[in-house]
Amino acid sequence: MYFFTSDLHLSHDKIRIYCQRPFRNVEQMNTTIINNWNERVRDNDTVFHIGDFCFKTPNSENSFLLTRRLKGNKIFIAGNHDKNNSLNTKISRLYLYMAGKDICCVHKPIHADLNVPLNLVGHVHEKWMVKVIENSILFNVGVDQHNFRPITYNEIERIISKMRHSGLL
Repeated sequence: MYFFTSDLHLSHDKIRIYCQRPFRNVEQMNTTIINNWNERVRDNDTVFHIGDFCFKTPNSENSFLLTRRLKGNKIFIAGNHDKNNSLNTKISRLYLYMAGKDICCVHKPIHADLNVPLNLVGHVHEKWMVKVIENSILFNVGVDQHNFRPITYNEIERIISKMRHSGLL
């Protein structure tokens, strides 16, 4: 199974305040996000993490140790906060072809490929889940929009379909 997520910001204490995350401290946030991930993802699943995995702080685990705590095969796409952690990902944009559809995965919505019908993005946290620009759908896979857990491609398609049927798209 394929999952998508972004903006975990593990070990980034101030993200709790910036995004009004409902956690008492960074340890509770990290534990909840890691547990939510592992409840859904199996060892042979693939998770596309679309930027801002963890924040490097003097007392935090390094990103390698954090990735080992998460189930599944992980593909990391760089976010603006990933340059200071030990992920060292070189992928800034990734194109997929799923269910007969071209998909672009990129962290910042401003870098979306509007020639592709679906862009999976992050960066905007709680601000919005779906936007349409020209003929392209931008879908925010960030944990702040999806109960602090990764979501499947089928779940993304169901959300988009419901929005279309309700006239929101």
